[in-house]
Amino acid sequence: PLFVLPARSIGRKLRDMIKRQSELNAQMNAMMNETLNIGGALLVKLFGRRADEVARFESRAARVRDIGVRRAVFGSQFWALLGLVGVIGTGIVYWVGSYLYLEGVFTIGTIVAFAGYLGQLYGPLQYLVNIPVQFSASVVSFERVFEVIDLPLEINEKPNAIQLNTVRGELAFENVTFRYDSNTEGLLSDVERVGRADNVRAVLSLDTSKPVTTNGDHMPATNIPRIQARETALENIDFRLQPGQLAALVGPSGAGKTTLTYLIPRLYDPTMGRITLDGHDLRDLALDSLSRQIGMVTQETYLFHDTIRTNLLYAKPDATQAEIEAACHAANIHDFIAALPEGYDTVAGERGYRLSGGEKQRLAIARVILKDPRVLVLDEATSHLDSQSEALIQEALTRIMANRTSIVIAHRLSTILAADIIFVMDRGKIVERGTHDELVAAQGLYAELYETQFRAQRELT
Repeated sequence: PLFVLPARSIGRKLRDMIKRQSELNAQMNAMMNETLNIGGALLVKLFGRRADEVARFESRAARVRDIGVRRAVFGSQFWALLGLVGVIGTGIVYWVGSYLYLEGVFTIGTIVAFAGYLGQLYGPLQYLVNIPVQFSASVVSFERVFEVIDLPLEINEKPNAIQLNTVRGELAFENVTFRYDSNTEGLLSDVERVGRADNVRAVLSLDTSKPVTTNGDHMPATNIPRIQARETALENIDFRLQPGQLAALVGPSGAGKTTLTYLIPRLYDPTMGRITLDGHDLRDLALDSLSRQIGMVTQETYLFHDTIRTNLLYAKPDATQAEIEAACHAANIHDFIAALPEGYDTVAGERGYRLSGGEKQRLAIARVILKDPRVLVLDEATSHLDSQSEALIQEALTRIMANRTSIVIAHRLSTILAADIIFVMDRGKIVERGTHDELVAAQGLYAELYETQFRAQRELT
């Protein structure tokens, strides 16, 4: 009992300390990851917050240090306590043995032998007592790992999923409704939006106790009523695209355009309704088969800290050099790469920081061309590009969308005018659909967006 009882109590306390230490370490590592990457470091320098970030890091590092010192001291106290128990036990043996020797029960040799055996027994006892303590410490790490492992899979593949080898590219949304998980506290549930009725603006706020005050272009400052964020991100989306058709998605910020595109490669599954590719429900298809048939180019191009060649091969690991160069020719990026001292073996840098925005976008287009999907999902970049980069990217996009079913979140008037059909979205719904001329004539939301966003582009061209 002198060994077991202290060990149980200390094991529980040590477990709590290790759990807290792991949490503090995770927080410090997350802060370092945010502030020491290329984007974070640049932001810190631009806003002159170096001293603040140093102070924040020192504060978190001090908390990690303090809990580490407490854990070390606590562990030392545990071993000191075990040693003290051993010393006291040996002292008791000699004290009782001396009394029994005086009574003539034991000889001195018996007492010395007994004390020696007792000393040999302490080592294994201490080892056995330490096992639960170390196990308690290990359990903390296992708990953190299993928290992730036990998370339910949001996207599952059916046991007998269909492998699509040949795809025509007929894509259909059939009364699709999608809701984000309402249990995600502090994220979507705290976002508030204002739709078209409030001059087509999206307002995001985490403080629900204060009214939002805004100045519109043609209206005085007013208190806009609080509108809780939609749990329903998409509602009754219904359309069908024939193989090779180009559809443009337009609408105000927060209308649900990006969410709609995320459903196509099954980053999410619809809450109601279904999405089909060549008549097959996406949920019936094998995930790798679906991935091969769908290519996606997002606004933010992600490049690994590796060579340009490796970044391109991510789309098709077995691609030949000739295929890589053909894809880069089609994306108008080959000449730029060939002019680099190391060519395709040039390291792009973390997130591609060594390349310009236009160069990264063209690499992303080349990567999708190399993949050669039948369905293309494209979110056009809104960042300003010089006229030459703009022309090169537009030419590359025209090539990549040829003979492919394409859905584009359009920010360029040229893309909208080239679309076979335009879907106008607002507050998670398709509120208008048709060609450019039809929608302008309808004098609805598209006409309003055209007047405010796209007319200047048309006048420039």
